[in-house]
Amino acid sequence: MGEQIVLRRAPFFCRRLIAVLGVENPPSPAIYLRRCRCSSSTAKAEAEKEADTADKNGKWFTLPPYTSSINGAALGKELAGRQSDTKCKTATTMTALKWVLHCCPEFPRSLVQKLFRLRQVRRLSSPDQQPQCKRVNAKEPMHIGDQIVLPITVGKFPAEKKVEHFCSEEQREFFQSIELYKDPSILVVNKPPGMPVQGGVGIKRSLDELAAKYMRYGYPEPPRLVHRLDRDCSGILVMGRTQLSATVLHAIFREKTFEASSDDAERTKRNLQKKYWALVIGCPRRAGGIISVPLGKVMVDNGKSDRITVMDDGRAQSAQCAVTEYRVIETSDKGFTWLELSPLTGRKHQLRVHCAEVLGTPILGDYRYGWQAHRNLNKQYLPEQKGGPLGFNMRNGSESDRQQPPHLHLHCREMVLPNISQALQQQASDGTFSEVENIKLFAPLPPHMQRSWDHLNS
Repeated sequence: MGEQIVLRRAPFFCRRLIAVLGVENPPSPAIYLRRCRCSSSTAKAEAEKEADTADKNGKWFTLPPYTSSINGAALGKELAGRQSDTKCKTATTMTALKWVLHCCPEFPRSLVQKLFRLRQVRRLSSPDQQPQCKRVNAKEPMHIGDQIVLPITVGKFPAEKKVEHFCSEEQREFFQSIELYKDPSILVVNKPPGMPVQGGVGIKRSLDELAAKYMRYGYPEPPRLVHRLDRDCSGILVMGRTQLSATVLHAIFREKTFEASSDDAERTKRNLQKKYWALVIGCPRRAGGIISVPLGKVMVDNGKSDRITVMDDGRAQSAQCAVTEYRVIETSDKGFTWLELSPLTGRKHQLRVHCAEVLGTPILGDYRYGWQAHRNLNKQYLPEQKGGPLGFNMRNGSESDRQQPPHLHLHCREMVLPNISQALQQQASDGTFSEVENIKLFAPLPPHMQRSWDHLNS
């Protein structure tokens, strides 16, 4: 189709070129048109001739038969509790291009696309159908049992060099100390406070970079982040070990994780549940409850930075629904309170803003949203912490103040999520996951919070 459009517009461009160059007695545009057609036909004929020669000589590189693939996003929604027809929605459409890239991850995408453009990719039909080998387009869907064959010359393409990263004994002990759980699909770590989760401007080392280097454990692809924790926050961080498991986890974390009622046991088993511990300044008026206040982003400092705040108008375009369940764990006579926070939605800085602006009890060490409360704080209860592992500087508070002693006292302590590995196995075998169990994760408090707990309860 693209070649036909170019050929139709060729006479017009030829006339414009001749007018610009000022050529006297120019040849007819039809001559240029015939030359374009001749060049296009010659290139196509050479490509087909090469493919036919490879076909006759049996020089083909055959890929494995196509099997039904799982729609990770749909499966994640099912595991999160959304009711839908699983059998109809968990199968995804696989094109010929995607299947080649899936089977040959070492091939550059540009090379594979070029093979399709030159019509050098063919498909062997499944045994149930009449056996035939035909050329296939990149966007044609695959059927169960179909095989893709490529020219044998692609096997000579140099594979990507594997870079081995050697870690010291100190680093090895560090990675072993933060690992909480590992199975074929997910990797769970206890993120230390002060360590960035993801790289960026001014960040030398981040958790995702270290995991890609030292926590693959023989897998060809690095662990992938599926949710975030603030830089100064600590606790449970889940990563997907494969592209499919990461897609499933992404869908689960995207769903609103409202706590299910006691009479809906089936949905309760599939819901994601997270529990944070926080040490706040002051004491809430009530011992527990649910906070349902919309949040939004506003610009401050003449547009130089932004912050999250409570939105008075929940219908505003920037307003997002944010729901948090809380309960008081322990109250200290020194003016501090330990809270258990369960975010039922996942908004940026949701727990920090709800504690500071709704409950009126900012989290200790949160200078971004609780600076006024820290001005008169008696710091003798929480001594300054030392540097963290691997040379990380566990800097104090948030980015707005680096010299105050208390670290942010917010820790993701417990999490319950569906067994992704088991769900993928059941989905691949019989297309159901009715017996999927839950994984219960627990992360001990970081040293600075454990010292605060011991001191305030002594």
